[in-house]
Order: sequence, then structure tokens, then C-alpha cells
Amino acid sequence: MPNSDPEKRRRRAPVKKTLIGWTEYVDFVDWGISRVRAKVDTGARTSALHVENLQILRNHQARFQVILSRKLAHRRTWVTAPVVKWARVRSSTGHFALRCFVLTRVRIGPVTKEIAISLVSREDMTFRMLLGRQALEKDFVVDVSRYHVLGGKAHNKEGSKTSP
Repeated sequence: MPNSDPEKRRRRAPVKKTLIGWTEYVDFVDWGISRVRAKVDTGARTSALHVENLQILRNHQARFQVILSRKLAHRRTWVTAPVVKWARVRSSTGHFALRCFVLTRVRIGPVTKEIAISLVSREDMTFRMLLGRQALEKDFVVDVSRYHVLGGKAHNKEGSKTSP
């Protein structure tokens, strides 16, 4: 048994993970975009971002518009990012679609990390950003009874304030 040695188990430093709620704000460091409201979805493997006007350029780059506000759809910005892969992804409705993935750095509270994000139309969804398990792994623990733990006031499901 490789982990049966008690001395080795003691030497491993505990991994400190950041507590987040079921929805948080995400900053796109490389793109200069701040405070995009994202739904944390531990049932989704990959992350997804609602974009419009997706264009694939010759040099393995994607050019697209990120809508900065759900209520003010005219607030948008153009972004160009490297395409890292194309993959078949099953949507929440169970249908498969081929999606373009780009790589970018995101900041969620105190954690900045590089993640792959699929570019998709989430026009009918409440949240324009979905954070999947691959973006969360190693760095976060999710408390589904709270939201905006890292930015703004943290609340539980009933709406009463809680301490972070």
C-alpha cells in the first residue's frame, strides 16, 4: 500500500482551499474584464462562457464578443484568444455539440489560475458563465447554501447575512 506509511502522511502539507458559494464573480485577467457573475456547477466538467459573433482566425485564434451585462446587452467587448482544442460537449439538455475551447487566466477571489473555457451561446441561461469542476479542482470548496462569498455580501439560501 503506497500511502500506508504514517510518516509520509504526516509530512504532506494540508492543502488550503478557498471557500466559495454557488455563484461568484470571475475576473478575466488577460482580457481586462471584471466581475462576470458565474454559476458554480460541480456537475459540469468544463467551464463555459456565453459569447456572440465567434470567428475562428487562421492563426489558431478565436475572436468573439463577451457581453458584459445580461441586462444591458449592448455592453460588450471584443476578445481574441488562442484556441486550445475543439471537443464534443454534452449540454444540460443532453445534446452533444462541437465547441471551441480557449485558454485564459481567471481570478476568483484570491485565486488566479489558467483555465480552458468553452465558447457557447448561453443566451437563454440566467448565468452567462459556468464554472465547472476542472476550474475548481485543487483550489476551491463549494458551500451550496451561500453565494458571492468572495465578492459582495455573503448570504445563505434564506437571504440572511452570514460571515465569510
